[in-house]
Amino acid sequence: MHTTSIPTEEELYINKNRIRIAVSLFYFCQGLTFASWASRIPVIKENLSLTEAQLGTILLMLPLGQLATMALSGKMVAKYGSAKILRVIAILYACLLCVIPFAENVYQLGAILTVFGIASNLSNIAVNTQGVAVEGIYKKSIMSSFHGAWSIAGFTGALIGLLTMNLGINTFYHFTIILAIIIINTTWNYKHLVPGKAKPTEKTSFFTKPERSLVLLGIIGFFSMATEGAMFDWSGVYFQEVVKAPENLIIVGYASFMIMMAAGRFIGDWVISKVGRKTTLQASGIMMFTGMLVSVLFPTFWICTLSFMLVGIGVACNIPTVFSIAGKNKKVSSGVALAMVSSISFLGFLLGPPLIGYIAELFDLRYSFGLFALFGIMMSVMTGQLRVFKEK
Repeated sequence: MHTTSIPTEEELYINKNRIRIAVSLFYFCQGLTFASWASRIPVIKENLSLTEAQLGTILLMLPLGQLATMALSGKMVAKYGSAKILRVIAILYACLLCVIPFAENVYQLGAILTVFGIASNLSNIAVNTQGVAVEGIYKKSIMSSFHGAWSIAGFTGALIGLLTMNLGINTFYHFTIILAIIIINTTWNYKHLVPGKAKPTEKTSFFTKPERSLVLLGIIGFFSMATEGAMFDWSGVYFQEVVKAPENLIIVGYASFMIMMAAGRFIGDWVISKVGRKTTLQASGIMMFTGMLVSVLFPTFWICTLSFMLVGIGVACNIPTVFSIAGKNKKVSSGVALAMVSSISFLGFLLGPPLIGYIAELFDLRYSFGLFALFGIMMSVMTGQLRVFKEK
């Protein structure tokens, strides 16, 4: 009988660069899938004649799907290994993307997005487990660069969406192009993923006395990703309604944030190696707070552009750092640990934008941004309290 042997540490180290490229491309493809959906939200909203309130409710189906299968996703990765899961779920995630345009009403769209959220969660846990494994091969921090690939995918997905809409390509064919890219990447790179399994699945219930440090790491991730999600969805609106930027310059707010976030992720590993994870996260929280607050107090074009750049740098390294630490937890398998932390974190990413909208509806968009500025301070304070951030 033919059996596939698991490579030794030496063999993995020799091939580490090829493995890193493969994992980076899986991060890119996951980001591309999500960004492609996001780029078509206005079109789907118009096609189904959804109100703002209906759309806000529909968007909550994604985190609902994630939370409903948080335990299952972590245990599947722990049982079968992230490589096996990822090469299947990456394609399934993109296939579900292609189903979205077939929704004929709000109920069908909600059901599809719930399943889409489940696939997103499983894909996220598997790819981040791979990231932790590659860090183990390199024996240094490289997680930020992986999330940098995800950020570049955000740009790419938005550009592809803009291009296909300008060319008159409908949503289904647009998403089919994305599916083809995902299939090509998976076929080309799945053999270069880190093989093997995570730690054996724990017999105890996932929800029984969860590791306190993982919950707190998840809350820190929540603060960061809520800010990130708010900037993704509301930076353009802020420049339009508060800054009163010219129509052709409204995109500057979003672009300035995204460019600095991506750049920050590619230099983040170097920064962490110099000053440590704890200092990096505390400084990041202060930058998030300062950038958001200055944009509220001085809503002019150039000041807000620079402020949004500061926020972009502030959020850049947070999630890679939190995931890296969670994946190395000695009491819980990487898959289960990442399931807990990433689910709490991504809840912020998905709940942040609707929360901004609800607060803005009641008061003003500047009040929303002012409240979110406090997340940076809270994140910085919590980092100082956690023992897992104490550097040797």
